[in-house]
Amino acid sequence: MAMFSGIVETQARVLETRGDDPSRSALVHIELARPPQFDDLHIGDSVAVNGVCLTIEAFDQERMTFALGNETLKITGWTASSLKGAALNVERSLRLGDRIHGHMVSGHVDATGTVETVQDLGGSVELKVRCPDWMRPFVWPKGSWAVNGVSLTINEVNGPVVSMCLIPETLTRTNLGILKGGMSVNLEVDMVARGLVNYFATHQAISGRVP
Repeated sequence: MAMFSGIVETQARVLETRGDDPSRSALVHIELARPPQFDDLHIGDSVAVNGVCLTIEAFDQERMTFALGNETLKITGWTASSLKGAALNVERSLRLGDRIHGHMVSGHVDATGTVETVQDLGGSVELKVRCPDWMRPFVWPKGSWAVNGVSLTINEVNGPVVSMCLIPETLTRTNLGILKGGMSVNLEVDMVARGLVNYFATHQAISGRVP
């Protein structure tokens, strides 16, 4: 399984999409502009695209091709038409020995959230995102999660609404800088949080008590 840090390297524009034929199984192909710094690509490599771990099927000097399967399309709500021309966050997978400046991200997006508000704080931006109710046990103040593949620290949790602060580097490097109220974002909870919640829930179900 590929791993990422949630530190987005750059954005890549969707150059072409193919798919959305209802007579065939759900599969969409996308071609992204290849960033100049992506100079070590191989067929089969993993790249996080807006937080989704995708496999490189083909590439040349100008572009990279990926296939989006049914599960990816279902979770993200992406379609060939909705992705056309979009600027997506991209990050190559980690190598052994790399520093991890964000947190461990699997690229397995859990759900989409909805942007509640985006407020300019005078240099930084407060972003509030409404997450699904089932996700609330996995988020807490000062915890981490990934939004469109970006590793972010959670500042406050008010019911299903999660608040974060975006610094200028994040606004410049990623597509979080274009977010507006009502827009959809990909969410991945911290895998340690996922493991702990699952452990305690499973233990309680089996033993009838929390360890």
